[in-house]
This record gives sequence, structure tokens and C-alpha cells, in this order.
Amino acid sequence: MKSSIRHYSLSDNLKRVISGERETVFRLLESRFCVEIRTRLPGLDLIPQEGADLSGLLAVLDQLKIAARNGEILDATQLERMLGPKEASEASYTELIPDSPVFRNRFGISVSAKTPAQAELVKAVEKNDIIFAKGPAGTGKTFLAVTLAVASLERGEAERICLVRPAVEAGESLGYLPGDLKEKIAPYLRPIHDSLSELLPAEKLKRYEETGAIEVAPLAYMRGRTLKRAFIILDEAQNTTIAQMKMFLTRLGPHSKAIITGDTSQIDLAKGQTSGLEHAMKILQGIRGIAEVEFSATDVLRHHLVKDILLAYEQNEQKK
Repeated sequence: MKSSIRHYSLSDNLKRVISGERETVFRLLESRFCVEIRTRLPGLDLIPQEGADLSGLLAVLDQLKIAARNGEILDATQLERMLGPKEASEASYTELIPDSPVFRNRFGISVSAKTPAQAELVKAVEKNDIIFAKGPAGTGKTFLAVTLAVASLERGEAERICLVRPAVEAGESLGYLPGDLKEKIAPYLRPIHDSLSELLPAEKLKRYEETGAIEVAPLAYMRGRTLKRAFIILDEAQNTTIAQMKMFLTRLGPHSKAIITGDTSQIDLAKGQTSGLEHAMKILQGIRGIAEVEFSATDVLRHHLVKDILLAYEQNEQKK
């Protein structure tokens, strides 16, 4: 039996922003919380159905209102991913969306955590100096790590950003490739450059790179250095050896942070070599100031089929 109607105050402008294309966000919320949402009159009329979770719906609507005011527009797919399992508690709904974005990109669009694992990474960076972020491709872990680093630089918390990757396919020597050193390593650093280009205006990015405030380099360049007041990101860390990972981790100087990202299902090292990422995560567990965040196929932000493809591969591996 239907209960009494509950009115939710919402301006017409915010209603248009929140509802999604063809009101798909509202349809998702109706299904999730067993509440009919009527939108024709000013605000929203909420009509509980059998099994309704009205308090949960109100908590989510409050979060969506905050997001819309911050310029964060969520579609139904993103919201469904953020809501997580239906067994989630009302308390988790109140922390669904950050009060403020991590950063605003060069277009003024807010960048914030899109999945529970991304939100966990943001919190881990606030409380720790070394963070391992492990998970499949497409989960946004590298882009979010770069965003956190750029935000730290822009706020003056870090004096420089160092973004590094192992050029494992070329054996680190890179000698047989054509061109000078810069041309040889460019293909391996392109994904990081793409992230920076999305976040910062071209002129500002160029200025940061020219002054050394942002450095994008192969892992081999880190040897012998001590990085103070730096935000360091090691990407594709599954392709480091144990010795390379130890070398990288010991570059950390005072007032610095490091995020190490990688996907242990895509190790390209020579047969018989142990991944430095897997080894480090195993032996460094429990050390205060070091955190681990694990991403899964459910955190994938690419085409919806990518998540299904990754799950299929995971299930196939488990059968072996």
C-alpha cells in the first residue's frame, strides 16, 4: 500500500541537471529505493511503494544536490556504480559524493572520485605518504593520482610533481629505437602527458615543465636522487623489478608523497622475474604511513563492456 506523499524541495534548474537524460537518474532511484518520483510540479513528489527506503533516497538526493552545485553531473551509470550493492547502509549514502571536488580541470569542470575505490584513494592520500593503488585498466586510478598531484602543486603543498614509468618493453636501455632520448621514451610517457593536458591549460603546463615543477620521465632517471617536497607517481609499477621498486621507494625525501599504480594481471617482465609491485605490497604491509587501495572490475569507468570483459577474464583465470 502506498504511503503519504513526501515533497522534496528542488529548483527547476537543479532538477534538470540531476534528472539525467530522459530522467534516467530518477528512474534508477525509483528502482533502487522503491519510491515513485513525480517531477511535473515544482520540486519532487516522492511516493513510497512496498519496501521503500525513503531515508536512503533523501540522503542520495541531498548528495546529488551538492554535486550539482559543485558542477558535478552524474549520469545513471556513474550513480549506479557509486551506490554500490543494494545492501549499502544509509550512512554510506551520506558520504556518496565529496563535499568539494579534488580539482577543477582546464575547462572548469570538477574532477572528483567516481567510485568507492577512488574515494578510498583520495582519503588514503590525505592520511599516508606512500599509497599503492592496484587494479585493472580503465578504473581511473592513474588519472586520479595525477589529479591529486596537480591539486597538491596548485595549492602549494608540493613544489614539484614527478611522474615516472618503467619503459619495460624497451628494456630500459631504449638504444635500438630511432631518434634522440626524448623521442625514444615519448611513447611510454604519452598516457601521463594526456592526463596532464586534460587537467591544465597548455601554457601553464608548458611553464611547469620548463621550470621543472612538473617532470615526466622514465623510472631509470630516478636513480641517485632524493625528492623533497615532491608528489611522485610511479605508473605501470607491475613492470618494475624488485630492485627498481626498492630504488624508487627510497627516493622519497622529507614532505613528499608517492602513489604507486599498477595492474598485476598485466606484467610484461621477462619470464622468471618477480614484479616489484607484488613484492613491495607483500613485505610493506602494516607499516604506518603506507596504504593500499585495491580497484576491481566494478570500478571500470570505460565502455560498459570493458567491465564485463575483465570479469570474464578473471573467471577464466580462476578455473585454471
